[in-house]
Amino acid sequence: MQKPILTPAQAVTKIKSGMTLMIGGFLAAGSPIKILKALAESDVHDLTIICNDTAFPDKGIGLLIAAKKVKKVIASHIGTNPLTVEQFNNKETEVVFVPQGTLAEQVRCGGSGLGGVLTPTGLGTMVAEGKQIITLDGKEYLLEKALRGDIALVGANIGDTAGNLYYKGTTQNFNPLMAMACDTVIAEVEELVPAGEIPMENVHTQGILVDFLVKI
Repeated sequence: MQKPILTPAQAVTKIKSGMTLMIGGFLAAGSPIKILKALAESDVHDLTIICNDTAFPDKGIGLLIAAKKVKKVIASHIGTNPLTVEQFNNKETEVVFVPQGTLAEQVRCGGSGLGGVLTPTGLGTMVAEGKQIITLDGKEYLLEKALRGDIALVGANIGDTAGNLYYKGTTQNFNPLMAMACDTVIAEVEELVPAGEIPMENVHTQGILVDFLVKI
């Protein structure tokens, strides 16, 4: 079945203020750049974003930070974006720091119907504050609950008209995980090809997960 093809502006109309967005990318590599730019220019606000990082002030997720569209960030680091640091210090934006591997597992759990993951990472540190500690076979673990969002925004190198996606190299990063953990998935693709042109073994995100395509 062919997926609807939207412009970046049309994609943004699917996003409402107060939503939780899961956004793929690592320092903007693999991020849906055009969608994020259109979102930064929209009147949508008070977003919660779940992502690996907030990129740079002038690129990717950083545009949302610069436009003050974000009320809460759940990420593994924000150090490359001084605006995120400034807003965090000024208590304008809440930031929840999560170890990168833990973040990936929380998102994976959200997409796999699991309640959470047990991990020793963070025990004895501020990461453990307020969290449940479970003892299993004599060893302590933190219970890190699954993460899900309203809409996933992912960026792919190639997509076909059925919504199957291929990510080149390290642009894959968090994208496949984010696409599994949201009710709605919008994929920005650099190249759009007919269904069946992407070899099955090269499909990183299956079309059944994707609701809308944005061709750039």
